[in-house]
Amino acid sequence: MLRNDDVRVVSSAIKIPLPSKRPTCPMRTAHSHIANATNSIAQLVNSFASHSTEFTRSVLQKSSLLCSATLSLTGDRKRACPIRRMASLSLSEEAQQKARQNEERVLISEVLVRNKDGEEMERKDLEAEAVQALKACRPNSALTVREVQEDVHRIINSGYFSSCMPVAVDTRDGIRLVFQVEPNQEFQGLVCEGANVLPAKFLENSMRDGYGKIINLRRLDEAISSINNWYMERGLFAMVSAVEILSGGILRLQVSEAEVNNISIRFLDRKTGEITMGKTKPETILRQITTKKGQVYSMLEGKRDVETVLTMGIMEDVSIIPQPEDTGKVDLVMNVVERPSGGFSAGGGISSGITNGPLRGLIGSFAYSHRNVFGKNQKLNISLERGQIDSVYRINYTDPWIQGDDRRTSRTIMIQNSRTPGTIVHGNADGNGSLTIGRITGGIEFSRPIRPKWSGTAGLVFQHAGVRDEKGIPIIKDCFSSPLTASGNTHDETLLAKLETVYTGSGDHGSSMFVLNMEKGLPLLPEWLSFTRVNARARKGVEIGPARLHLSISGGHVVGNFPPYEAFAIGGTNSVRGYEEGSVGSGRSYVVGSGEISFPMYGPVEGVIFSDYGTDLGSGPTVPGDPAGARKKPGSGYGYGFGIRVESPLGPLRLEYAFNDKKERRFHFGVGHRN
Repeated sequence: MLRNDDVRVVSSAIKIPLPSKRPTCPMRTAHSHIANATNSIAQLVNSFASHSTEFTRSVLQKSSLLCSATLSLTGDRKRACPIRRMASLSLSEEAQQKARQNEERVLISEVLVRNKDGEEMERKDLEAEAVQALKACRPNSALTVREVQEDVHRIINSGYFSSCMPVAVDTRDGIRLVFQVEPNQEFQGLVCEGANVLPAKFLENSMRDGYGKIINLRRLDEAISSINNWYMERGLFAMVSAVEILSGGILRLQVSEAEVNNISIRFLDRKTGEITMGKTKPETILRQITTKKGQVYSMLEGKRDVETVLTMGIMEDVSIIPQPEDTGKVDLVMNVVERPSGGFSAGGGISSGITNGPLRGLIGSFAYSHRNVFGKNQKLNISLERGQIDSVYRINYTDPWIQGDDRRTSRTIMIQNSRTPGTIVHGNADGNGSLTIGRITGGIEFSRPIRPKWSGTAGLVFQHAGVRDEKGIPIIKDCFSSPLTASGNTHDETLLAKLETVYTGSGDHGSSMFVLNMEKGLPLLPEWLSFTRVNARARKGVEIGPARLHLSISGGHVVGNFPPYEAFAIGGTNSVRGYEEGSVGSGRSYVVGSGEISFPMYGPVEGVIFSDYGTDLGSGPTVPGDPAGARKKPGSGYGYGFGIRVESPLGPLRLEYAFNDKKERRFHFGVGHRN
């Protein structure tokens, strides 16, 4: 056992005070036991006096100092309040040195252990425990007072006894040394106060082995440590703060659980670290965290709260500082450093719909974003993407958590004007030259978590779409006289009701993802299109030693009157590699599967081998105008190859070389993960 220099042994009660307060043991009872221990040592000194005058003087010096000797049980907050039982002599260093110089040894003829009344003990097992604890005191040995005192401490430290007094008896055979001990009570019951989150079953199990047995303070120390460890493993601010053995063998535990009293937000300057005024409303931050007033504070939950606030995207640094109060509760101060809330950005990328030459696929982007509109974490994004063929103008306004909603529902309002190449469906072999599909869309979406790892989205989107030739003139038929719109007009109009659910999971050995999307065209007006589209995709990653296996599958189907440009295009960088974009098929239905094995090469560079397969399930002819059949697309195909990937701030940069089943070869370059 470790030493504890403030130990008081009391026969009727043992208490561990709160660390911030003075010991709560009854002083009157403790004083009587200290007086008894002092008288016993004095008797021992008197017995030794007849054998050595010099030794008597040295012992008498110690006797005067022993009047201040105390024994108690205290808790150490830093060590989760384990009980430590060690006798402490309040001897000054100078007095200890002087007493040590004058120590003399006295021959002890006999050493006995008796009960507190000096009679033979009924419990021989307890007598054996006390005898086993003795180290220096043996029959026919020469002892000093210090060695006797140390053995008293050892008996107390065995944990079975609440008091121990050495008594010297002068007999005709010599000096008999008797240790009069008082055992602890038998454990008959448990009362625990203040444990609001500690499971009663755990508490019972930690104490069950000691029921009906003499209370051993060392075993009690272990039980209390297990309780404190239970709190510590869960990051809870709590501990056993007091222990008392009541009459009748009832053990009372007092548990202190630090409840959250108040939570405040403190904004710090990014450069100086000084307290400053923040732009974010405090209630916007507070509703993100799960720690609430009145809960027992958990450091693990606090860590999750810090991560949650960081995911808002408006904070550069977040930390939580607990500040204990005298009432036993704790105040929490969350220090936050805000990021710049808005700014301009520029970038570039590659369009997946361009098939002729890499330069034609390059696009540039310019955007303005504000991450914290009105100090409510609402986000405004205005962006422009422009290439030789592609162009996208987009305005998004997102409220990530609608005020007054308790289910974390977000709302996004979107307006977009886009122009994308029509080659993925209609190819390049037509007399109209390059076709472009123009879409003007606007809508609103609501998203929320459904359950752990699952989220859902519902929304309404209105779309005004049509096809133009390379001169920008609206057209309704291609060079094969096949229709390009479903309504027969230059533009189709559709009101889409959207439902989507997403699952994302991760573990020690891999990750998984599943997305199910359903769209329904609502014909509220006669000219509006009516069709239903279902699309699903799944991905699974598995760790295989240093390598990773990625499996993915996707599929979909459309029912109703839909335009050709809404058909599922198969082939390309994010579909079947080895083919140009959309050159495998364009169908009302489709299935695409892929398998990849990636392995580390050097630093952020990974190598990859892959194989893809896709098919329109024979649905190409059912698309209005049969654009796939007119362009002699096979309807199914596979590809395989190898490549490298490099991690970057934009996501993985993918360079791949693929072969298809027609013995054609093709490079593919992409940014980000495959769909």
